[in-house]
Amino acid sequence: MDDRTATAAGSLEGKMAQRGATALHRRFPTIGHLRQHARRHVPHFVYEYMDGGAGADTGIAHNWAALDAVELVPRYGVMPSLPPIDVELFGRRYAAPIGIAPMGGPALVWPGADAAMARAAQRARVPYTLGTVGGMAIEQAAELAPDVFWFQLYRMAGNEHALGLDLVRRAEVAGAHVLVLTVDVPVRTIRPREAAVGLGRGPFRPDLRMMLDMIRSPAWLMALMQHGRPKFENIKPYAGPNATGNEVIEFTRRELGGAFTWDEIARYRDRWRRPMVLKGILHPHDAAKAVAMGIEGIWVSNHGGRQIEALPPAIDVLPAIVSEAGNRATMIMDSGIRSGTDVIRAAALGAKTTFAGKAFLWGLGALGAAGPEHVINLLIAETRAALGQIGAHSLARAGSLAVRHPGAFVFPRTPPG
Repeated sequence: MDDRTATAAGSLEGKMAQRGATALHRRFPTIGHLRQHARRHVPHFVYEYMDGGAGADTGIAHNWAALDAVELVPRYGVMPSLPPIDVELFGRRYAAPIGIAPMGGPALVWPGADAAMARAAQRARVPYTLGTVGGMAIEQAAELAPDVFWFQLYRMAGNEHALGLDLVRRAEVAGAHVLVLTVDVPVRTIRPREAAVGLGRGPFRPDLRMMLDMIRSPAWLMALMQHGRPKFENIKPYAGPNATGNEVIEFTRRELGGAFTWDEIARYRDRWRRPMVLKGILHPHDAAKAVAMGIEGIWVSNHGGRQIEALPPAIDVLPAIVSEAGNRATMIMDSGIRSGTDVIRAAALGAKTTFAGKAFLWGLGALGAAGPEHVINLLIAETRAALGQIGAHSLARAGSLAVRHPGAFVFPRTPPG
């Protein structure tokens, strides 16, 4: 193939890709459209897993309502039509203030999900965070997303944190750029929608109803046949050389548990030589204590409403945390992000970047392996449009706009403790 033929072939491939993206945008112009289609595209028990939360889903609803209540006052005549939205996080430049949050069991939503998300994040240059109980090994994630790979760790305190510290070692060797310690899962809670369809009580053992659901979702079933049942790939090496998939799950349940103590956080801080983030912070005094220990990033989150529904929305505590520690650490927020407008709302209140979880699960449920890329494209386009519409020439400028935030949480002025 000569140069002209190769150029023509590349041009044709690019045009076909553009047409495909345009067709997807017409069919699924918002994250909400993906959510609607996901309900019909995957087995019912899968949808209940991806869509549900704690209690009666009121924590999820409160996150959305709180974001919707934030109003921004635009300014005009001061900016180009398409402002840049790239952002620097911990010394690395990313294409947009969005990222893929760590999730447990995304491969149940769509087999092969972890690899699909890692590839999409690498292509788009946005952060991808592999969870401890994701379906892909640390080393594979680093190969697929070498420029954007972050790793999230739950507390595993057995044998003096031997397993957790070894996962950190592996992440460091593989080249993870950021270590995220999740502090807001001290106990495993029961999610009613999962329990009602037979999930959450132990290893994944499909009953007759689940099998019928699978048959009614042929695309999902084909993906399952291709990739196999969901596995906790990062934990597998520690469960024994001949451990079955269900035995690995049981081993993981025994190992995981409790919230990191401050002494334990300090231990991991000493071990990890790159930027570290605490995920699940909702109180400004906790943020201040973390920063004093040398933590570079504060991830404001209520776990997306999936642990307990009584927590305040993350967006409502964000300003107080930014006021307390925002000039000393990178502020990150998740919990309820569904659009580029939500991203700009968070930026206006002090977040340097945002992450989404459910949006990517809905994308996977609706479009399979093509879902994560479409979600990223939607969020990037919406973020740029929202920033331009409010008259900000940069993300930093969004923080100087007038904001009405009726749900902003006011903390009592008590000493840290």
